Amino acid sequence: MKTRMFLMLLSGTLSSWLNAQVQVRGKILNEENTPINGAQVQEEESGLFTKSDMDGNFFFSLPDAPSYTFWVEHNGYGRQSFVYAKNQLNGIVSIKLHKNIKHLETVQVSTTRISSMATSASDINVKRDLEKKNFGQDLPILLEAAPSVVTTSDAGAGVGYTGLRIRGVDASRINVTINGIPVNDPESHDVYWVNMPDLVGSIENFQLQRGVGSSTNGAAAFGASLNIKSKDISQNPYAEIDNSYGSFNTMKNAVKAGTGLINNKFSLDARLSRITSDGYIDRASSNLKSFYLSGAWVGKKSLLKAVVFSGKEITYQSWYGTPESRVKGDTAAMNAYADRNYLSDLERENLLNSGRTYNYYTYKNQNDNYQQDNYQLHFNHTFNSKWYMNLAAHYTYGRGYYEEYKNNQDLNQYGLANVIVGGDTVTSSDLIRRRWLDNDFVGGVYSLMYRENKWNVTLGGAANAYFGRHFGEVTWARFASDSEIDQRYYDNTANKWENSTYLKANYFINKFNFTGDLQYRHVNYSFLGIDEVNGELKEVEQNVQFNFVNPKISGIYRINGRQTLFASYGLAHREPVRKDFRESTPQNRPKAEVLRDLEVGYSIVGKNYNLTANVYWMDYTNQLILTGQINDVGGYTRTNVDDSYRAGIEINGSYKVLPFLRLNGAVTFSQNKIKQFNEYVDEYLDEEPYYTQQVIQHTNTNLAFSPNLTGNIGFSIMPLKNMTIDWMTKYVGRQFMDNTSNVNRSLDPFTFSNLTINYTLKNVFFNEIVIGGQLNNVFNAMYSNNGYTFSYISGGQTTTENFYYPQAGRNFMLRLMVRF
Repeated sequence: MKTRMFLMLLSGTLSSWLNAQVQVRGKILNEENTPINGAQVQEEESGLFTKSDMDGNFFFSLPDAPSYTFWVEHNGYGRQSFVYAKNQLNGIVSIKLHKNIKHLETVQVSTTRISSMATSASDINVKRDLEKKNFGQDLPILLEAAPSVVTTSDAGAGVGYTGLRIRGVDASRINVTINGIPVNDPESHDVYWVNMPDLVGSIENFQLQRGVGSSTNGAAAFGASLNIKSKDISQNPYAEIDNSYGSFNTMKNAVKAGTGLINNKFSLDARLSRITSDGYIDRASSNLKSFYLSGAWVGKKSLLKAVVFSGKEITYQSWYGTPESRVKGDTAAMNAYADRNYLSDLERENLLNSGRTYNYYTYKNQNDNYQQDNYQLHFNHTFNSKWYMNLAAHYTYGRGYYEEYKNNQDLNQYGLANVIVGGDTVTSSDLIRRRWLDNDFVGGVYSLMYRENKWNVTLGGAANAYFGRHFGEVTWARFASDSEIDQRYYDNTANKWENSTYLKANYFINKFNFTGDLQYRHVNYSFLGIDEVNGELKEVEQNVQFNFVNPKISGIYRINGRQTLFASYGLAHREPVRKDFRESTPQNRPKAEVLRDLEVGYSIVGKNYNLTANVYWMDYTNQLILTGQINDVGGYTRTNVDDSYRAGIEINGSYKVLPFLRLNGAVTFSQNKIKQFNEYVDEYLDEEPYYTQQVIQHTNTNLAFSPNLTGNIGFSIMPLKNMTIDWMTKYVGRQFMDNTSNVNRSLDPFTFSNLTINYTLKNVFFNEIVIGGQLNNVFNAMYSNNGYTFSYISGGQTTTENFYYPQAGRNFMLRLMVRF
């Protein structure tokens, strides 16, 4: 009886909630009364949001209230608020956006971004979405809920060295820009987020674009691109103190302040941050410091803005990974591992007693030390309502080293003479070395845009130069031989020049939207590499050049105000990275990779839901993979494979169950295949030639680190005014650590859940007080999200060594943020 009464009461309550709805229909217009498509509209009290369609229309079903505040955001107009009483919402509400200083700021990123309405494979995250997640973890960790994303963390807790893969594409193939300025390292193409700690604290928004995407600056978008916009100019002065503390002594302290717009002309914004953590893995500590500074002058039609941000990191190395036997807790297998790898007694003890937080490194200064300073100067100008221009100059200075303790090193490898002790000749020594990188990256980007009702045309490009200095020093040796202080044992340089030009045109007609995009990119790279000289392999100066033409086309068909079809096709080229060139000769140098990407999508926005589905086919020629093959200079470099592909379907959406409850989720089903390649396995023999390689042919195997299934599901609740509760459960399918599809060399599927709670007090002592809590990996799942493997044959037996990067179990963060 009690149960029946409860259900009747619940049913009545739900019915009253569902019936007490206010239907809001609106239209977003610009100052010329032209509809604006793709504007994000959010109702403040409920937190519900939607986007305007091609005709500027939007729709809401809102809980009954006396009045409503709508926040509208769109590139070129910033974020503007509009308040309406309930009786003003009869009929269609016209909301007119007015240009302000923010429209000048968006010029610098809009040229390299694809329209939010132009594809189903892009996501835009704005500042408020980032802030509620920003407890101190790196940006990749905050992207966990995006479709097709898998993140990694060497230290196991999201602080320190972190990374991401998108559709199985690794970080070196993901183009990253900040304010349109390329961030990828010109030689390795990687992005090291550890060099930009608390970058999220100075981000206005970013766009994550899967696939080839729009033409951009820097290394090719060879599977995805991430375009970041730094903090916009604030109209009003502000100050903010943001502190977090949690598991593994993880702590974040940040101070932000801004002058607002002084005399409608000048502004200054600043941030100072520190993030420290002991890390989940033993000794995997992080000490990260950063600052952000921007100053701007605003004219009637012009904006001059300088941006400086810098990061200094000291992290204890946790790159080695944890042997499989240690992860499984198999004592016999651990001892066998120690025997075949000649571990010392102390190293064996460390392995046996450390648990899954094992770290191979025990030397107290086994640290990575690096500082990166980024300088940007932007000039944006609006000639009239149709013509816009952006000019930008940039300079990045990076310098630092990682220090290592190395056992029993051959002295001659370090340019040192043998040591005579009594009657004995010492040919090796324990030593400490530092491997340095000191580099400069400088250049400029430009764009000129023409916009009118049906046309949007952009001409843009970039010219960049990179100067890298790589060298190593011996800082201590047990047998010092004839070494000097900081003995330099290698020294080489690399220079890279790159220029690109692109032309984009977008045309609207009736329900159709067509885009054409053509990019030309020239690369000139000179470096110290290996070559044959008079029959001997020696280090000599080499040079390589590339000329790439990358065309892209896309089309949109607006079926009606709720449904849209998308299609795009793009071609991209990407040059090999430093290691591919450095450890090869011109005769066996790898070829550039080629990607053909076809995307077809559908989206629908309903009264209480939205859904997007995207089908993709990424066809590669000459994709570079590790096969174990040793080239003619003895290096395990990557090899081109003729034919490989990634194909899948991505589905994401949300559903409003109740006015205060929204479900959301994303799932990707994919196939990621290499049609044919040869695996090379080292074999050690008891007699001459003592060493060879066995060749194993594989067909139709899975690409490494490319799960066939990823997905997440979650909800967002607003149980009280100014309180949000967010839950996400994520699943990542099996990932093979090489390209052989061997289950014994793979990462097991894993699932984890995160809970985030934020509560805001307004005008209580301060303008705002935000109290937050985050519980990560709620159910204490024991999983690894990254690893590596290698195999060899000895005595006729094949041995496979697997290494994993275990992630933290249940852990928490607490936060207190005060805004003045």
